[in-house]
Amino acid sequence: MIPDADEMMAWIRAVTERGIRRPGYPADDWTAAWAAARFEEFGLEGVRLAPVELPCWKPVSATLAVEGGPEFEAFALPYTRAKARVRAPLSREVAPGAIVVPKMAFTELPQAYVRDLATAWHDPEGAFDELTQVLPFQLDYLDVLHGAMRGGAAGFAGGLTGVPWETRDYYAPYDAETRDIPAVWLSGRDARRVLALIDEGPRTGVLTVEAETGPAVSHNVIGLLPGASDQWVIIGSHHDAPWASAVEDATGIALVLAAARHWAPVPALERPHNLLFLLTAGHMALAAGTRAFIEENRAMLPDVVLQLHLEHAALRCVGVDGELVPTGDPEPRWWFTSRRPRLERLVHEALVAEDLRRSFVLPPDVFSPMPPTDGAFFHPEGVPLVHFLSAPMYLFDSADTLDKVDVAGLEPLARAAVRIVEGTAGWTARGPS
Repeated sequence: MIPDADEMMAWIRAVTERGIRRPGYPADDWTAAWAAARFEEFGLEGVRLAPVELPCWKPVSATLAVEGGPEFEAFALPYTRAKARVRAPLSREVAPGAIVVPKMAFTELPQAYVRDLATAWHDPEGAFDELTQVLPFQLDYLDVLHGAMRGGAAGFAGGLTGVPWETRDYYAPYDAETRDIPAVWLSGRDARRVLALIDEGPRTGVLTVEAETGPAVSHNVIGLLPGASDQWVIIGSHHDAPWASAVEDATGIALVLAAARHWAPVPALERPHNLLFLLTAGHMALAAGTRAFIEENRAMLPDVVLQLHLEHAALRCVGVDGELVPTGDPEPRWWFTSRRPRLERLVHEALVAEDLRRSFVLPPDVFSPMPPTDGAFFHPEGVPLVHFLSAPMYLFDSADTLDKVDVAGLEPLARAAVRIVEGTAGWTARGPS
């Protein structure tokens, strides 16, 4: 009863064809309504769109001009100063009153190191011995931006010089925190040209940014299926994205729809628990939808056996001549799982059964106090969780297109999700009975 990869790809294609799905954008509103219609079509009960208030940020234009030299197209950092025209000296280093142009590179993460942190893994080909993953961020990039602000810089023009492909379309940070500084990303090629001009002698730049900001209302998409116990399993992902974004997170939408499609025709007494399917709004605004759902449904949390979040069926890519080229391999798969031995074993058994290679079972707090997922805020509430996520380097970029989807992984990922839910039969929120 799991939809096949062709059907899931049709869903992914339908979502990405609408365009950019940032919070407050028409394409994201369409996606929420479309997903609700699919829930109803499958036979879910109590389907509704729950409103979520969040900040909307729409970039219009951004440039950095070097006086007496060229002008470069740029991309404004989300939620930084919305309108500005700053004329100031250009500088490699933070200096009061200057436009700082720092080099930026993405972090490289050896998978042998991650394996040392994992509670279990499935790597039958032994890829983790040598594989290094390029993450979609530099670990300290916010420190660099905040350092510019603390140092009194007039502007920030981060150069993506260490990124394996040519891009300026980097949607980060996405915590919806307002930062009162005009700030942009430059492509690696353009940043190197600016830095070369700075090295020739003092240069003045003009940084111009225009964006639209304001409140917006998006919606969580919710559907229910009754089960054999009075406990709950929540199966979720998010529906917004930084761009049209096939992997982030049209694939997550497809995996949740696949789970809903599977469980809907199953008799209620054969579903291990009540099932709640959740597609949240505002992941790109500090998981606004997840936080709103938790506040609105706090009374049910003590009865949640499992919160299963499904994000990012992604292919690993390599940079070739300034372009991203997909490989035939999945990006390493992270399964953040609450520190409950029987739950950890259940997840590992599902990964092996579906041969989901290059997978880690990781503690939720292995990298930070919460897992780096849209559902992270369930963790401090004490809700048992399994969160699937991969982190390809193009995750926040317009390069996240249909050719980056791990098509071969869609069906086994969906089946693994079903296995995990089935495996909780007889459990309570306190753990296995």
